[in-house]
Amino acid sequence: MAVLRAVRALALPDWAVGAGFVRNAVWDHLHGFAASRADIPKTAAGRNGPPDDVDVLFFDPSDCAREREGALERRLADLMPDVPWSVRNQARMHLRNGDAPYADTEDAIRCWLESATCVAVRLESDDGLAVIAPYGLTDLLALRSRPTPSGRAHPADYRARMRQKDWPARWPRVRVEDL
Repeated sequence: MAVLRAVRALALPDWAVGAGFVRNAVWDHLHGFAASRADIPKTAAGRNGPPDDVDVLFFDPSDCAREREGALERRLADLMPDVPWSVRNQARMHLRNGDAPYADTEDAIRCWLESATCVAVRLESDDGLAVIAPYGLTDLLALRSRPTPSGRAHPADYRARMRQKDWPARWPRVRVEDL
C-alpha cells in the first residue's frame, strides 16, 4: 500500500502499478511465502528478496519524453529510496514494442506477452483499489502463465522470456504453458 500511495501522490494520468510487482506478490502469497522483513521492498517481494523493479505505468500522450520518466523515478525515490522504481509512459511504449499506438494503460497491458503478468492495480482517491486485468485474474490466481495474443504473435520472445524468468524454479506450483 505504501508503494501505491507514493505513486498516487504523483497524480499521473491513467496510472497503475503492475507486472511482476503484482504477480510476484500474489504468487508469493499463494505459495505461503511470508515476508522476511517489515520494509516495503522486501515485503512486496516476499521470501525472494527485493523486487527487480516496481513497474509504474501511466498514459499521457501530451508528454512522451523519456526525461519525464527519469524525473518521476527520482521523485518516487525521494519518497521511498529503497524501492527500485521503473516508470514508463505507455503512450510511447508501442514504439519500443513494435505495436500500433495504445489507447490507454489497459490497452498497453493487453499487449504484454503472458497472461499472469497482465495485471495492474491503482489506489483511487477514496483508497479503493482498481484492478486492471484485460485477461482477467484466473491465470494469475491459478498459478498459470499462458501466452497472450501478443505472446502467440511473438513466439520466440515469449519462449525466451519464459526461459529467462524460469518461474517454476521460484514458485514450484506455477505452470507455464508453451505455444
